[in-house]
Amino acid sequence: MPLDTPLSVTDRLFFAELDQAAAEARLRQALAGAEDGELFLEYRESEGISLDDGRIRSASFDATRGFGLRAVAGEAAGYAHSGELSEAALERAAATVGAVRQGRSGTLDVAPQATNARLYAEANPLALMDFAAKTSLLAEIDAFARGRDPRVRQVMASLSGEWQAVQILRADGTRVADLRPLVRLNVSVVVEQNGRRETGSHGMGGRFAYGRIVAAESWQAAVEEALRQALVNLDSVPAPAGEMEVVLGPGWPGILLHEAIGHGLEGDFNRKKTSAFAGLLGQRIAAPGVTVVDDGTMPDRRGSLTVDDEGTPSNRTVLIEDGVLVGFLQDRQNARLMGVRPTGNGRRQSFAHSPMPRMTNTVMLAGQHAPEEVLRSVKRGLYAVNFGGGQVDITSGKFVFSASEAYLIEDGKLGAPVKGATLIGNGPDALTKVTMVGNDMALDPGIGTCGKQGQGVPVGVGQPTLKLAGLTVGGTAV
Repeated sequence: MPLDTPLSVTDRLFFAELDQAAAEARLRQALAGAEDGELFLEYRESEGISLDDGRIRSASFDATRGFGLRAVAGEAAGYAHSGELSEAALERAAATVGAVRQGRSGTLDVAPQATNARLYAEANPLALMDFAAKTSLLAEIDAFARGRDPRVRQVMASLSGEWQAVQILRADGTRVADLRPLVRLNVSVVVEQNGRRETGSHGMGGRFAYGRIVAAESWQAAVEEALRQALVNLDSVPAPAGEMEVVLGPGWPGILLHEAIGHGLEGDFNRKKTSAFAGLLGQRIAAPGVTVVDDGTMPDRRGSLTVDDEGTPSNRTVLIEDGVLVGFLQDRQNARLMGVRPTGNGRRQSFAHSPMPRMTNTVMLAGQHAPEEVLRSVKRGLYAVNFGGGQVDITSGKFVFSASEAYLIEDGKLGAPVKGATLIGNGPDALTKVTMVGNDMALDPGIGTCGKQGQGVPVGVGQPTLKLAGLTVGGTAV
């Protein structure tokens, strides 16, 4: 019996009802005279179960299947999609996208180079653990959290997973397939003491089966971390305000890097010159020692992809090297218009969305300083360990981020935890204020989701301990 491959698995999913030869012929017809385009086929199973206060509050399962057809001519792109896999639906879509190439006689761009890499397991995680086991696990998490501390008043836990199968067809007959698992566990704990309530939360996940996050040592560690954060917040004092030195912890605080500068380094914003970094390629935009990469090739990571949603193999792209801007994140269309190579960052939320340049795992590399040395160097400042929500303006680079766990730094030592701290600044300016880069680079636990133009995709972030001089902190102290 022939070995199952991503291509053979997706063939069975998509070409039981849709004739493959007819689909390929319709694709060639739709892209005649276009410069690029593809037929994107997708099947996705997704589920989610949540527990709140000892009861299952929601349980869902969904299965979707459909296609997206795109034709690209210059800066224009025609896109049509359907949840119906049939030749009739494909014919209607081809007629729609064909309008974009009228009056043009472009030459199709070369197809992406094939890859033999497999960055994650291909088994469907939803089929490897039954519903009863999942609900039992959430109940066990609730009981364990309540047993850890009498101040626990509420426990919320959720388990979610999906399995996405995609096949990308090009007009030259090239076909690329990928099978993508994704799982996540979230735990939140509410504690109360002397009438004051505080919350802590922790999540983890990645492109693997449930086994890694439902093992006792994993979920218990998640509960302990959520409880630790909640208890820390019970002792927090109002955050000070003003300009001060800020130290960012390793790992998840890289979300500030992702939002403040990552989007500004995506190819479409720079081609259209709407990014704060437009026109600065080859120039110093950050302090010496700052090196930032987007790496979609990390095995099992939430933001990783064997191939992107255009069929280009994922890549490790250096964006900033020792403070100098050296590259952007590219899909095929923007890369062609800018005269550079695609970087494997063409991503889409689903078959109903057109691809665009998106981040995968965006990471600042480690420097030379021990984290203890970084903290000792601060006379008075803020140490931010975890972040909640944030906003950024791509054009100006201005950002506002809320710290969900932060501490005062006084004479080089950690002081009291603070509540209500926000970091205010702009990405290009913040990069120049980096004065120390730690040697403890860490990745986030696997919880990131990035939004852009209404599309959400899973991403990863990472960074070492980082010291910035003169960042504005918004606080609640009066």
